[in-house]
Amino acid sequence: MGRFRTARSKAVALTAVLIAVGAVGRIGIDSVAMLAPLPVYGVLIKIGLTETLTFIDGYALGSISGFLTGSSIIVISDMATIPGAWTPFIAMIIGAIGIIGGIIRRFVREPTAKTMGILAVLLTLMSESLQNAWVALFYNLPFLATMLAGLPTLVAALANNVVLFTALAGRIIKVITDSSVNSN
Repeated sequence: MGRFRTARSKAVALTAVLIAVGAVGRIGIDSVAMLAPLPVYGVLIKIGLTETLTFIDGYALGSISGFLTGSSIIVISDMATIPGAWTPFIAMIIGAIGIIGGIIRRFVREPTAKTMGILAVLLTLMSESLQNAWVALFYNLPFLATMLAGLPTLVAALANNVVLFTALAGRIIKVITDSSVNSN
């Protein structure tokens, strides 16, 4: 029983650290981006660790923990910057990346850089499409026009996530899963 408690305590601590790093990173980027004109702001806010940390947590510690990490990063950082009607929806969308991370682990035991790159593209396309769909519905805008207007942020998010997933995520996942954090 003692080893299980220690492993769970380490997992909770790791999740808390990932949430803190993600929220602080997002707050910092939002603060800098707010000084930029609107089109540049949209691109700058896509440079961050949110999706990567969420996927890492979901893959390494499970879907529930991944969902908690992604949704918490969004809620905490939005509360510190500009919360709005979008906050719960974006939190759910990013949290879904954590859920998918936990599901992916069942099929991909040791992710390669190529696998991580493919996942980054697919998850980013999913996330950006859902976010743009929400904007279109909430503001009663044409979906296609909203998707086209979101192309610069999509490109920024794709570039960011592919780099972070391929360069960092696989390595961090390996460290976490090889350590005693995830063992019983």
